[in-house]
This record gives sequence, C-alpha cells and structure tokens, in this order.
Amino acid sequence: MKTRFSSLVKLKKSTMRKSEQLVHKANTALTNASLELELSYESLKDVHTPTSGTIKDMLASRVLFESQRGVIQHNRNWVEFANNQLLQAKQQLKLDMIEYEKFNYLELQEIKKEIKKKNLKEAKELDEVALITFKGKDKL
Repeated sequence: MKTRFSSLVKLKKSTMRKSEQLVHKANTALTNASLELELSYESLKDVHTPTSGTIKDMLASRVLFESQRGVIQHNRNWVEFANNQLLQAKQQLKLDMIEYEKFNYLELQEIKKEIKKKNLKEAKELDEVALITFKGKDKL
C-alpha cells in the first residue's frame, strides 16, 4: 500500500544501504592497514646491525633502520586514519538507520490508519446492505 511516506522510506533505505557499504569498506581498509603495520614490524626485525665491517656498512644499516621506522610511522598513521574513517562511517550509519526507522514507523502508522478507514467503510456498507435486506423482508 502506497502512502505519502513510501518514497521517503525507499530513499532512506537506499541511503542506509550505502552507509552499510561504507562501513564495510572502512572496515576492510582498517584491516589492510593493520596488516601492513604488522608486516612493517616484521620487516624491521629482519634488518640486522653489522657487528663488524666498514663505516659504510654501519651507515647503510642505519639508513635501513630509519627507512623502516618511517614506513612504520606511515602505517601507524594509516591505521589511525582508517580507524577514524570507520568510526565516522559507523556514526553515519547509525544516523541513517534512525532516519529510516523513523520514516518506516510513520509509514506503518499511515497504513494502519488507512486500513482502519477501509474496515470502517466496509462495516458501514455491510450495515446498509443488512438494513436494506431487513426492510425488504418486512415488506413481504
């Protein structure tokens, strides 16, 4: 049954579905960022400092450490950003769900009201038919 809220409910449901997809994408991005952070920590463990050799080897090792620390910091920032994106997406989803439920409730109330009107109209028509048939029996 169509009501004046039907198109709004459809729109809000579509918006809610898009928000659900955004939450899913943000969750996937957070998972990827966390995996990259773990991999960068594992790569740091693989870098060894030379115990003997030339100063050139020491400097190269130091550059590798600094580079890996930069990668780790970048991945930490990525995880933090992805986490913030996920929180924002969840908040938007919550708001969209509330809006959808609100208009869905209004639509259901409108449908109940229409059904009540229809039932009352049918009851009146049945009463009229019963009165007409009852009066018709009296005349016979």
